Amino acid sequence: MKKIRTLIVDDEALARDRLRQLLQNEPEVELIGECADGHTAVATIRQQTPDLVFLDVQMPERDGFGVAEAIGAGPVIVFVTAHDKFALRAFEIHAVDYLLKPFDRDRLQKALRRALEQVRQRDNRTLIERQAALIADLRAPRPGERLAVKSGSYVVWVELDEVDWIGSADNYAELHVGVKSHLMRETLAALEARLDPKKFVRISRSVIVNASRIKELKRLFYGGCEITLQSGMKLTLSRRYRDKLQQLGIG
Repeated sequence: MKKIRTLIVDDEALARDRLRQLLQNEPEVELIGECADGHTAVATIRQQTPDLVFLDVQMPERDGFGVAEAIGAGPVIVFVTAHDKFALRAFEIHAVDYLLKPFDRDRLQKALRRALEQVRQRDNRTLIERQAALIADLRAPRPGERLAVKSGSYVVWVELDEVDWIGSADNYAELHVGVKSHLMRETLAALEARLDPKKFVRISRSVIVNASRIKELKRLFYGGCEITLQSGMKLTLSRRYRDKLQQLGIG
């Protein structure tokens, strides 16, 4: 029987090790490689054309959904995720398989059996339609939405309505919630695309602010603005982002 050429994509080395250990003894699976980021994953998938990809959802720069959108028709994908119950319900509705971290051998084998059947059927159009619907569903802004933030072996869910502002930290986004902060493995640009523009406004290259947390805005002589949040934190809306004042309800 021809083996299923399989690729592992996850930015965490321990997660890749775990998947490799569980998959290497599966007789129908041939592991052809591993990727630690989304950009490398897209290039590898296009070059190696695997049959099956275990794809982490949360990765810096280009997340798992971005990888799926970039490759289009191609391998069967099993998404690996730490999302909350709402997101998991979306996976189930759209019949796209997933692994919820942390997972055990039994759950992996169940996902693997489904994936192998899809590989053999090879109905790429149906798979792509399901994945596209899932991505659109999960990326659509919703009231009370939460963000899953990985912290070591733990996952912390942050209520978006409680976020004061979000800063850029290289390939991470730093969520500021009162006196606490949480690092999220996602660029500010990628996170901005997922946020409701009526609630969260980009005010500079490195800062997004929750409009409902703004207490005071003062225009500066050079064309920018000083924004004071309810917490007392002061942020600067740069001159380049003056058009964002309309999003804040200011002409």
